[in-house]
Amino acid sequence: MGKKKEGDKSPRNFENNRFNRSESYGDDEPNFSDEENFEDTITDEELLAEFLIHRPREEDSYEGIIVVDGAPQVGPERLEKLKGVIKKMYGKFGTIINEFYPTDEKNVTKGFIFLEYKNPSDAVDAVNATNNYKLDKQHTFLVNHYSDFEKYSNIPDEWTVPEPQEYKDQGNLHYYLLDPDAYDQYCLICSGGSTVQIWQNAAPEPTVVEERPNWTETYVRWSPLGTYMATFHARGVALWGGPKFKQIMRFSHTGVQLIDFSPCERYLVTYSPDGPSDQRRVIIWDVRTGAEKRSFSLDGVSLWPVFRWSPDDKFFARIGQDVLSVYETPSFGLLDKRSIKIPGIRDFAWSPTDNILVYWVAEDKDVPARVCLLEIPSRQEVRANNLFNVADCKIHWQKSGDYLCVKVDRYSKVKKEKNDAKYSVSFCGMYYNFEIFHMREKLIPVDSVEIKEPIHAFAWEPVGSKFAIIHGDQHSINVSFYGVKQGQPPSLLKKFEKRQCNHLFWSPTGQFIVLAGLRSMHGSLEFIDTNEFVVMNAGEHYTASDVEWDPTGRYVVTGVSSWKQKVDNGFWLWSFQGKKLKKHNIDGFCQLMWRPRPPSLLSAKQQKEIKKNLKKYTPQFESKDRMRSTRASKELIEKRCQLMKTFEEYRQKNIQAWNEAKTRRLELRNNVDTDELESDTKNVEEEEIEFLVKEEHTVIEE
Repeated sequence: MGKKKEGDKSPRNFENNRFNRSESYGDDEPNFSDEENFEDTITDEELLAEFLIHRPREEDSYEGIIVVDGAPQVGPERLEKLKGVIKKMYGKFGTIINEFYPTDEKNVTKGFIFLEYKNPSDAVDAVNATNNYKLDKQHTFLVNHYSDFEKYSNIPDEWTVPEPQEYKDQGNLHYYLLDPDAYDQYCLICSGGSTVQIWQNAAPEPTVVEERPNWTETYVRWSPLGTYMATFHARGVALWGGPKFKQIMRFSHTGVQLIDFSPCERYLVTYSPDGPSDQRRVIIWDVRTGAEKRSFSLDGVSLWPVFRWSPDDKFFARIGQDVLSVYETPSFGLLDKRSIKIPGIRDFAWSPTDNILVYWVAEDKDVPARVCLLEIPSRQEVRANNLFNVADCKIHWQKSGDYLCVKVDRYSKVKKEKNDAKYSVSFCGMYYNFEIFHMREKLIPVDSVEIKEPIHAFAWEPVGSKFAIIHGDQHSINVSFYGVKQGQPPSLLKKFEKRQCNHLFWSPTGQFIVLAGLRSMHGSLEFIDTNEFVVMNAGEHYTASDVEWDPTGRYVVTGVSSWKQKVDNGFWLWSFQGKKLKKHNIDGFCQLMWRPRPPSLLSAKQQKEIKKNLKKYTPQFESKDRMRSTRASKELIEKRCQLMKTFEEYRQKNIQAWNEAKTRRLELRNNVDTDELESDTKNVEEEEIEFLVKEEHTVIEE
């Protein structure tokens, strides 16, 4: 047998030699066993926490199964027909991978069916949409998740009284409204999003109320009434409030990206696309207690918010596949335990003041599109309007709920081809209607305003009955203002031609509006008084990306956000008349948000009386402004005097040190006093030097 070469040693022999050469083990085999009395105190949850979260659970296999009770009891001869009806009805919610129809000894179905969906979220939609669905006069479906049976069977027989929790006083969450000068607050996100500051818009200079680094990981949001400030974190959302902005409540929802408050701030909706379970993509929380009220599954969010709330927080609704699901609080169950079947529904919106919602349905062959007003909870149809040649609709409620505008995009060119309608989608083949519903009038009459130019923006006056429209092609943009009166169709009040704007920003108190040309239009601004339709002022904030009014309608902020542009970041403060008050250039400026104010406690009559007698209060406010200005001037003079005093002290200290060091300077310079050379003109010799800088030759022709 030939002898192996050194280089031919196998990896196995190499490993054996390596262990044989080890000084720590010697000639014995290494022993990896635990000692005799060793106790392992580390649990699997600590070692494998990230993996155990995603481990399969027994109940996960039931999430896609639903039970349909109340089905017809049929024999073998009618079973296939029943299966066809069930597949057609439940197949539109998702892919059904298994079905089971239990039968008795005579092969007659027992009246309940088991269906299994491939995606558990489809099972949720099927339950929400078809529970209490009336198939015919004798059969009404009762639909539940299969897992619900186990959940309800484990309810204890004896009810245990819950222990009362100690009440925690959250302090005065509306303290900022008690400011004697009615200064507003605003939140500032800067340093690329790493710093959040709360400022008070005091005169003559704003003051910092609170500043914290890394207060949020993405952005912040105020609640609708200004009570809370919400911050976003990897594990959920936190609410802050009170004079020192203490943490009021936190909601655990991993990966949360979007939130929405109910109008009265009773509930909070959170959305996380990367939730640990499909059933918990959207969660509704109780703001006061922090309790989870209900969770929902969503495959994706194309339009946020998914749930839209009634103005009193008593109802919320969402769109499903040809259904509108309305839920009630505090039970968070379907209203009347069934959804509203509306084939072709596209969008809806609640009235801002009444429990009335409006929805629109797209055209279907010879059936026209419809806009319907529905009263909740009676589900009574208050008003309906048929529309033809409809491409799209947008719903705009006036803030007081007196009027509703539905912007209708219509096709002007229709071709008939084999009993099918073909529409042109170019701008030349489109025109637009604004359907105005008079909500406070008898039978809710509807007026129409037709515009045959492209529409760029629409906005109602928040307090008042005017609305503004930006329309026209890119080379000739116009702004039209219309007025709506009771019992009369809308009338054109004023038209401004050839304006550089693409956004409308009404003052919260009405009357004043800013026409803004943001981003692509380089930040042009126009301040207009719509009582007389006078342009009060015009300005420009180059590349401005945001415009926001303060809650009182006294100030306007324009900003350039680093989230949209990396240069010239900062914000400018303007008066409502368009006077530039302050410029704040801030590196890494992201966003400025004014803190909202709740509705005034004064009645409309009291507010009208105050405005009527405003001249009585004017001298009082002017006197206060002068005192504030004088106090500010006095503080500025005192500050300058203190700075001058500090400088003089510093100067005298250095002169004294200079004089004390003169003896040492003379020793180092052979007793030559160099401090006086500049003034010793007798011992100074002057020398003048001339040199050529430039030589030019010019040829003059005769």
